[in-house]
Amino acid sequence: MLDRSKKTRPPSHPGRILRGLYLDPMRLSVSALAAHLGVSRKTLSKIVNERGSITPDMAQRLGRAFNTGPELWLNLQQNRDLWDSEHTPGDWQKVELLPGVGGVGQQQVLT
Repeated sequence: MLDRSKKTRPPSHPGRILRGLYLDPMRLSVSALAAHLGVSRKTLSKIVNERGSITPDMAQRLGRAFNTGPELWLNLQQNRDLWDSEHTPGDWQKVELLPGVGGVGQQQVLT
């Protein structure tokens, strides 16, 4: 398992990747790409400005438009979301390992 808690810099937001590797080099505007994808400019602008997240539907659209596959976009979002979660205090930190649960790959049946 990758230990994201030791990293001090968050993974790049998918919007930053979209802007830096696709929009800017291709000289595409947010409005033009939004129209091509069939989404609102506001929705795409939130993602590009790192205030919105990639949904599975958006990942399908971006994957098809840029021939990358949706997995790229979902993985970028998942990496960012997990980093954010691990660096934000929350109740999840109170959860302890279940008794009887061993190493990776061992399964126990709860009764």
